Amino acid sequence: MAAPPLLALTDVTLTLGGKPLLDCASLSVAPFARVGLVGRNGSGKSTMLKIAAGELEADSGERFLKPGASLRYLPQEPDFSGFGSVRAYVEAGLGPFSDAHGAGLLVSELGLSGCEDPQHLSGGEARRAALARVLAAEPDILLLDEPTNHLDLPTILWLEEKLSNLRAALVLISHDRRFLQDLTRETLWLDRGGTRHLARGFSEFEAWRDRELEEEERQAHKADRRIVAEEHWLRHGVSGRRKRNMQRLARLHEMRAERRNRVGPTALVKLEASEAQASGALVVEAVQISKRYGERRIVDKFSTRVMRGDRLGVVGANGAGKTTLISLLTGALAPDSGKVKLGSGLAMAALEQSRASLDAALTLQDALTGGGSDYVEINGERRHVAGYMRDFLFKPEQARTPVSKLSGGERGRLMLARALSRPSNLLVLDEPTNDLDLETLDLLEEMLQDYPGTLIVVSHDRDFLDRVATSVVFSEGDGRWVEYAGGYSDMVAQRGAGVEARSRPETPKQEPKEKPAPREKPAAKARLSFNELRALATLPAKMEELREKKAKLQALLDDPDLYARDPAKFSRAGSLLAEAEAELAAAEEQWLELEIKREEIEG
Repeated sequence: MAAPPLLALTDVTLTLGGKPLLDCASLSVAPFARVGLVGRNGSGKSTMLKIAAGELEADSGERFLKPGASLRYLPQEPDFSGFGSVRAYVEAGLGPFSDAHGAGLLVSELGLSGCEDPQHLSGGEARRAALARVLAAEPDILLLDEPTNHLDLPTILWLEEKLSNLRAALVLISHDRRFLQDLTRETLWLDRGGTRHLARGFSEFEAWRDRELEEEERQAHKADRRIVAEEHWLRHGVSGRRKRNMQRLARLHEMRAERRNRVGPTALVKLEASEAQASGALVVEAVQISKRYGERRIVDKFSTRVMRGDRLGVVGANGAGKTTLISLLTGALAPDSGKVKLGSGLAMAALEQSRASLDAALTLQDALTGGGSDYVEINGERRHVAGYMRDFLFKPEQARTPVSKLSGGERGRLMLARALSRPSNLLVLDEPTNDLDLETLDLLEEMLQDYPGTLIVVSHDRDFLDRVATSVVFSEGDGRWVEYAGGYSDMVAQRGAGVEARSRPETPKQEPKEKPAPREKPAAKARLSFNELRALATLPAKMEELREKKAKLQALLDDPDLYARDPAKFSRAGSLLAEAEAELAAAEEQWLELEIKREEIEG
């Protein structure tokens, strides 16, 4: 028997602007679950997570939260109002049994001091502060909406490791494929208002989704053929008993109504870059370039040669100088020493991570056309802005919508539409994957692979770099940049290590100093943490529950006639038994380790 859920939404319905956003959508979160919530931009993922968190009430349906279970929710845009410091913001989210000292350590691990003013944080700092708040509370359930947005790669790797070691149940929305693949064990697909569940992680989701859509298309085609056949009967074969004919006619009307109300899959973005004439074979040549700001070295004697058709990825921690390096390579910034040579015939289009060039007061149409026009020009073809908007999933009635009213995903698509509409043979993209759904990312990757020009891209998305980049420039620290052939995985193979997870700012300075005492200090006053004490208290009951579950499943499988009577039930019971045995073994091993540790501490 499966454990009762900690959190459940049943047949949740929500209508916004007269259109159902969620239609009988359901979610079940078991203890220790790892659920990936996926779907197109605008499908209602964030709304569903808000309903699950209790921050938004559905029109109908039920929300269940197990009594006594603690829940924390990370929104895309956290509210810092009313807090004078990051530390105050984080501590305000602690539960009654949370460790305030541990919360301070968590803030430090995330590269913050705790004294920062929350109203003046950068995007990355705000995201790290919000993560510290939800993680420090050590809840039973974590709901995370795009937790990797604005984070650098070291912090993403730190977060991935932290979440993988948590005992909390996790529901995760993310556009980062590698992050989803590494953390999820089941996937909930939100599509056209409804939900479909896959009892496997994200790594198997896309193939399953494609099969589901293919089967849906086959069933729709069969239904259409049945309607054609029935209409032929209506025109040529109405005869026989009137009652039977009336029933058949009524069924035809039902089939027609079903076809009228059928909602097809959401359309895909159509991506096409406006191409300028080809540049020269050499695009950028940098020779021993250096740049300093005060005493800080940003770039130190870096050399590279970018040829036409290359796809150069730039990777490094926030603050490493990625934007400065790109500015040097594209001629926007002069180096302190060394030289940069730009090739002939360059036409550059850029997409900035900050979206700062988007005037919030502009309408969507003016942002695309530059104002005063109803047309954009793509590859020499004059197109009406409404048609170009449809390519990026904007509706014609949104033409006069101010940029300030667009969602994060819509702003991302708008920036992409603007960058691709400009004739270019050199594309410079700074974090292009932010706020884009996975299907749009697929199309962007395909378009970039077919783009005849040259690409320079800053990204923290490992999967995106693997699919797009032909070489990666990586920050090794202290202004040293090294270029590696291939994508991110190729860089890891060549370096022998990936990007290191974020550590506290003091750690790099302490490591060269020979001060062993601070490292030995924790061992001298070893003690069980709050989590370990709680595990020691709760594990025996959990182990007993697992033993009972195992005994019931074994008794079920001992029935010699079960397989012949119900093969599916036999298979399901076998799988559940294997899971129960593995979970029991892990619990027993954890309890034994903690008990040994307790005995050693107590002498």
